Amino acid sequence: MIRPRRIGHATFETPDLEKAIAYYTETMGLVLAAREKDRAFLASKIGLLTIVLQQASAERCCKLSFEVAPNSDFGALGRELAGDGIKSELRNDSIPGIGQVLSFADCKGTTIELFKDWSHLCKHEQVSGIGPLKLGHVAFVVQDVNATVEFYERVLGFRVSDWIGDFFVFMRCNPDHHSVNFIKGQNIKLHHMAFELKDFIHIQNSCDLFGQKNVPLIWGPLRQGPGHNIATYHRNHDDQVIELYIELDQMKDEELGYFDPRPWHRDQPQRPKVWEPGKTNTWGTPPTPDFHRDRL
Repeated sequence: MIRPRRIGHATFETPDLEKAIAYYTETMGLVLAAREKDRAFLASKIGLLTIVLQQASAERCCKLSFEVAPNSDFGALGRELAGDGIKSELRNDSIPGIGQVLSFADCKGTTIELFKDWSHLCKHEQVSGIGPLKLGHVAFVVQDVNATVEFYERVLGFRVSDWIGDFFVFMRCNPDHHSVNFIKGQNIKLHHMAFELKDFIHIQNSCDLFGQKNVPLIWGPLRQGPGHNIATYHRNHDDQVIELYIELDQMKDEELGYFDPRPWHRDQPQRPKVWEPGKTNTWGTPPTPDFHRDRL
């Protein structure tokens, strides 16, 4: 079974590449590490490749990358995928800082790229925007949540961290409470993506920056139930929902089966569970109508 260690970067198609670069550098505080005619590569201020942008006719998240163990045998992983009826190929797309990748499509058509060789693109850059630490997770609307969960469990070794009812699932591949989310809806598309910040002061500073740039918050600050992260949500240049968060639950020991104890947990210990819809926030206001607009 393939067992990713962490989410790497996400690739987004955008109809306005220049506007997208401006958002991710000036507001989000990522570093433009490399640029081609129709592609741009953006890294976090500590040098991790975080976002790849591609010029296209419409916005969508077309690829997710995950790091696997450095001793992984791509040939063996390819044969394992073939045994599941999944076609894969070894590719080198000349992505800065990333070596050869094993590429295949998941059950909803998103390209998954596994990598094991990588390097930092910069070191502790000074940024003018928010400056997140990393890409934390990506959430998708899917038509069949259970089938998607089965694929990610069976093929990629993800584990379920929590459900909201029977329509919204959180899945992990490392100690982070979730690296991917899937919510039931009519059309397959991005639901939101999330970036990890350092601490509450970092959240506060990001809110002040949004105020300066007239970027409205569409939800938050709040403390979630599933994952218990403090979060805010806003929309970016392509009308995509962006989450900024801190203090996401960690499962440090899979055999123990509970999340690292925290004083804000109501369940002690906090284990994976099914949350009742509408009762998933520890504190904070409800989402605005703009958060739910066109999300499903």
